[in-house]
Amino acid sequence: MRVLLVEDDAALGAGIARALRAEHFAVDLATDGVDGGHLGSTEAYDVAVLDLGLPGRDGLSVLAGWRAEGRTLPVLILTARDAWAEKVQGFKAGADDYLTKPFRTEELVMRLRALVRRAAGHAASVIRCGPLSFDAQTGQFELDGLPLKLTAFEWRVLSALILRREVVVERLDLLERVYEGDADVDSNSLEVIVGRLRRKIGAERIETVRGRGYRLTAGAA
Repeated sequence: MRVLLVEDDAALGAGIARALRAEHFAVDLATDGVDGGHLGSTEAYDVAVLDLGLPGRDGLSVLAGWRAEGRTLPVLILTARDAWAEKVQGFKAGADDYLTKPFRTEELVMRLRALVRRAAGHAASVIRCGPLSFDAQTGQFELDGLPLKLTAFEWRVLSALILRREVVVERLDLLERVYEGDADVDSNSLEVIVGRLRRKIGAERIETVRGRGYRLTAGAA
């Protein structure tokens, strides 16, 4: 899962990014509304965390701009403002959730996971594909009821696949959700990650669709 974080407070932004990366999210951090707006308009993200009081361009303007462009990524507004009228403004501009500073990072993580899950069309927090299950609330994968130990890159790929189980996920789409914007990506890195996942969950459960990408299936009975 790839997150766009738009926060002008350097210390807070770095702390949030660090906490999200510890939970296996890929994070792109923008420190003003101009850069944040541009990234949200041009890059692929699963969810955005958007401060309202930004230099250059305020958060409400950024959000309204994304929605006017037809960008449907879930957006959580993060702000020190707690007046009801300002919350209403945020939702009217197209926000999906709202969190007031100060906050617990654990709550932020859970809210972001829920937004991504619902955006993918899943009502239940636990998503299953054959013997593989993913608890979107805790971020835990299990195979046959036993926890899976995954690297951050493996977790990002597998979460993208299980959120769209039995559907082909394009190779470029996976790459965009695995790596942060400034990452130096090796051309074969995705294949290496998929190969490691096949060894952990069973080769038959991740199909290669030549010329397109990968599909997670229930596999053999």
